Amino acid sequence: MTKIIAIFNQAGGVAKTTLTQNLGYHLARRKHKVLLIDMDPQGSLTIFMGLVPRELEKSMYDAIVEEQPLPIYEGIHGMDLAPTNTTLSTAEMQLVNADLRDFRLKYAIEPIQEEYDFILIDCPPSLGLLSYVSLVAATHVLVPIETHFKAFEGTNELLKTVARVRTRVNRSLEIGGFVPTKYDARNSQDTRTLGAIQEQLAGVGKVLPPISRSTTFVDASEERMPLAVYQPKHPAIPVLEQIAIHMESL
Repeated sequence: MTKIIAIFNQAGGVAKTTLTQNLGYHLARRKHKVLLIDMDPQGSLTIFMGLVPRELEKSMYDAIVEEQPLPIYEGIHGMDLAPTNTTLSTAEMQLVNADLRDFRLKYAIEPIQEEYDFILIDCPPSLGLLSYVSLVAATHVLVPIETHFKAFEGTNELLKTVARVRTRVNRSLEIGGFVPTKYDARNSQDTRTLGAIQEQLAGVGKVLPPISRSTTFVDASEERMPLAVYQPKHPAIPVLEQIAIHMESL
């Protein structure tokens, strides 16, 4: 069965897009067919994958609002991509009174779903409609959490949103895990927050190994490459591989 994983956190700057790209790459490297979907109007994933958002002929806006087929660009670092641009930012307003608006992404994915082993959805940093339709379409939600006290404090609202989706429209939605990000073991607050994440969220879903803070992720993104392509021996590579193995076990 195809696993559709929404990488979701309403907070910005938690390495959500970086995780989406790199997890997708490691899954593809493990011989899975992978599709990445950019549901963030900022288009960071689209940019990281080497496309120019303003030059797109078709984007996720066309799939969600106009109900056209998913725009899929094939074979980027072994993955396929459904890109987006700022046009998608108008979707929430345009879909206010639309029929079955909560299911727009789910319906867009269905015709191509069986072609992929994993579909990773990069959600926007908000609790709005675009995140909601992503959770409705997903089989699992993967939550990156920055190992910083303020970032961790917002987790309750995130879990409430997931619970609301489960109750109303997607009862099979499962929490695929929590990924502590931007971790610096030399920082006492990071260490305390990581401990709190492991203690308080372990009963909700698996807490995966932390991804350390590193400017190399930024450098790789600037070069439009996954980290394992840009710097194959980086210490975060085994961690990303462990997360990919966990996704296989869901």
